[in-house]
Amino acid sequence: MSAGETVTLTREEYNALVERTADLEDRLAAAEATHDARIPHEVALAMMDGVSPIRAFRDLHGLTLRDLSERSGVAASYLSEIERGRKPGSVAALTHIAESLGVPIDALVTD
Repeated sequence: MSAGETVTLTREEYNALVERTADLEDRLAAAEATHDARIPHEVALAMMDGVSPIRAFRDLHGLTLRDLSERSGVAASYLSEIERGRKPGSVAALTHIAESLGVPIDALVTD
């Protein structure tokens, strides 16, 4: 179709097209909203085996403690203590870690 060409639709065809477009937009919005809430399979399996979420996400991204430390600004020794459950991690530290891993902070916090 070249520029300037027109297409004629019946009102019924137009309304159906608008409805399908709205449905697709709703589906896309729902998919985008839930995408960040999903935990990758590898991470979920590691967590079920007792691996801390930070370590599981770090491994998923192929990062060493030092790599994550440099990205997040959190000391490697502190990261290690958080991963091993020796310290809970401050909100500020967890926020920096989550941002560095590209995950929401609640993906790193477990009961």
